[in-house]
Amino acid sequence: MNGGFCLHLRGYLTPECKPLDFNTSRHGLRRILHNLFRKETQSEGIVFSRPLALLESDDWGRVGVRDREGFDQLRANGIRLGEHPYDLYTLETANDVGELAALLMRHRDSSGRPASLVMNFCLANLDFTRMKAAAYRRVELLSLGNGLPGGWSRPGLFEAYKKGIRQGVFYPATHGLTHFCPLAMENALAENADRARLLRTFWEAETPYVYWRMPWIGYEYWNPGKPQAGFLRPQRQRELIQQSCSESLAFFGRKAVSACAPGYRANRDTHRAWAESGVRVVQNGTGSGLQAPYIDEFGLLHVFRAIDLEPALKEIQTKKYLEIACACVARGIPIVISVHAINFHSSLKDFRSTTLNALDSLLTALESKFPDLLYVNHEELYKAATDGTLPSGERYAAPGTRMLRRPELQEAL
Repeated sequence: MNGGFCLHLRGYLTPECKPLDFNTSRHGLRRILHNLFRKETQSEGIVFSRPLALLESDDWGRVGVRDREGFDQLRANGIRLGEHPYDLYTLETANDVGELAALLMRHRDSSGRPASLVMNFCLANLDFTRMKAAAYRRVELLSLGNGLPGGWSRPGLFEAYKKGIRQGVFYPATHGLTHFCPLAMENALAENADRARLLRTFWEAETPYVYWRMPWIGYEYWNPGKPQAGFLRPQRQRELIQQSCSESLAFFGRKAVSACAPGYRANRDTHRAWAESGVRVVQNGTGSGLQAPYIDEFGLLHVFRAIDLEPALKEIQTKKYLEIACACVARGIPIVISVHAINFHSSLKDFRSTTLNALDSLLTALESKFPDLLYVNHEELYKAATDGTLPSGERYAAPGTRMLRRPELQEAL
């Protein structure tokens, strides 16, 4: 097949790829491999004859436990931190970001372009100073463009983001404002019971939350509990999305083209609001198996993650990742690798070193396996899907096809 898009590539393996091995004890990988070979006919979508690789990463700019001082304060107040990797989630440093950028610069695709990471930013944090002045009775936000809240300090961090963007190794996208559901927080504060007391304990230590300890905070567009459980009303979602896109434009000097809903919780109202705000690409998780990209009724290109590279949370299985990549290429769909920001943190625990080594090994293996590999970001993938042009300059004969379908609700990290 010489270039161009085709519909529903039916082959499951390329000649150079070995059959997938189902003997794995990892639940998530078993689910992906099961979906990969399930008997139902795969829905048609946009497929490519050239191997494409995308890196996607969530939670950049979102503060967590305030380094050693915040960790010790929470422990002194009875919070038994250290039981889960996300107890050690802090915030990336300029050095973390610089080391990642240097790694991506070293990796080149078949056209000589560097690997590029789509960085999904939370565009606001809790404003602990204002909230403390109001006795933590309400939620107040501080936009990322106005700096970090309270006693948080990361010299050179914002410039490190922007340097990587100028180099072409980072591509900024929106991950909402705060990640948590504002309605869920408001409900907890209104009840003024155990949940509110737990939140205030964290806020005193200038830590917004630790999700696994309080899943009732939900995700930005989705409230898990009563009252008003479920997705937020369309107007509330629209306001949040408009604000996050506005903050993205102010901080990066460019409009947000790509969006990833916190927790992958998004519905038709979310998609409509994104489209109205200029978003063109929607990121989805790995929960539905391998899926071809498609364009929905709002003109949004939906992209699905295929590989979860999460050394801070899971065992590294490079061989399995390569098998999944082979299946992606055989189907003509992009190899989309997910790696959350926590994996590059180093201030409370050095997750960064292991992750950089694992990412280096995986990218090296992909470049060796697929000599004609291209690294793309979402803006480039959207252009390829809609007008048939890839960054290499190749012009395809046919544009992408439309397929109206809604993604399933997926599991979040």
